[in-house]
Amino acid sequence: MPSVSRDSGKFGDYGPVEERFGEFDGYNVSFVTFKQAIDGTPMLKGLPDDRCQCPHWGYVLKGKVTFRFADHEETYETGDAFYAPPGHIPVHEAGSEYLQFSPAEELHETEKMIMKNMQEQQGAEA
Repeated sequence: MPSVSRDSGKFGDYGPVEERFGEFDGYNVSFVTFKQAIDGTPMLKGLPDDRCQCPHWGYVLKGKVTFRFADHEETYETGDAFYAPPGHIPVHEAGSEYLQFSPAEELHETEKMIMKNMQEQQGAEA
């Protein structure tokens, strides 16, 4: 039976964010750590409504995460389980960590736009 842990997952270091992850049965499972506060707004530009369209289920291991929707915000703290449906913008507090489950195909589409926006932002700063 497939599994992933903080120690066994593939490792990704994206500067302010570190991730240990694995994929199986069409889902991505990620242990995510935020080394600094992040407002996802600029990274989601170009997606429908400039918001993440991938649903996520998760559990906050440490810190706080807020999901902004068009008409409200939902905040989760250490010990909270969450569901973030499509149409959100994530805002993470520095030092936050969570376990997240996402449909892999939808997550990959979102990640492509995030990487494109990150590259454009880094080019503008150079």
